[in-house]
This record gives sequence, structure tokens and C-alpha cells, in this order.
Amino acid sequence: MQSENPIIADFVKIANSAAGTLAGMSREARDQAREKMKEAVGGMDFVSREEFDAVKDMAAAAREKTDALEARLAALEAKQGK
Repeated sequence: MQSENPIIADFVKIANSAAGTLAGMSREARDQAREKMKEAVGGMDFVSREEFDAVKDMAAAAREKTDALEARLAALEAKQGK
């Protein structure tokens, strides 16, 4: 038969309470760190991959038009003898 020592029982209760408190503090710290990261990253100007690809395609099309216009201008200037 196991005898109950009130001092040991109180110590076990305190240890269990401390463990619960530490676990709660750990969860709270993790949640706060996660929230801070969301705020930090949310303040940055990121674009989605789709937006990036769309602008990249627009820039490539503009570059092609520019090259074509430069070639056309060079041909016209050559015609005029410049």
C-alpha cells in the first residue's frame, strides 16, 4: 500500500502546475512570434508568381516591338541617306 506524503503530493501539484504554465507560455511565445513574422512579411511588397510572369511577358513583348521599330527606323534612315 502506498502512503501519501502531503509534502510530496504538494510538490507534485506544483510541478504539474509549473509544467502547464511553461507549456502555455511556450505556445503563447510561438503564437506571438508567428504573428510578428506575418506582420513583417505582410509589410513587404511581394507579388504573386502569376503577376510576375504577366509583367515579364509584357516586357518581352515591349522589347520585341522596340527592336522591330529600331530596325524599321534604321531602314528608313538608310533610305534617306543619313
